[in-house]
Amino acid sequence: QVQLVESGGGLVQAGGSLRLSCAASRSISSINTMGWHRQAPGKQRELVAQITSGGSTNYADSVKGRFTISRDNAKNTVFLQMNSLKLEDTAVYYCNANFPYGAYWGQGTQVTVSS
Repeated sequence: QVQLVESGGGLVQAGGSLRLSCAASRSISSINTMGWHRQAPGKQRELVAQITSGGSTNYADSVKGRFTISRDNAKNTVFLQMNSLKLEDTAVYYCNANFPYGAYWGQGTQVTVSS
């Protein structure tokens, strides 16, 4: 079993920045992929950003150029730097980790962007 604990969410004005963190309870060096998804009220959960074991990244078109995913293997932590936030980025953000032996989700952290 792997626990994922997200932090860093909050309320920010449009144009501002936030940095989300996702700390895993065990080493992330063996992950297949690790990433962030989000779910806005009344909408389906969607992939925001993902990083592979080799360090490759991919992003939703809506966040390209504004969000950056990174990881620190020594701290078993993945980060999501979110810049130039827009109202439509408001959602609950969930961390996801796909290990060879299973997939795990965090409890989610709320990000609210105000005008």
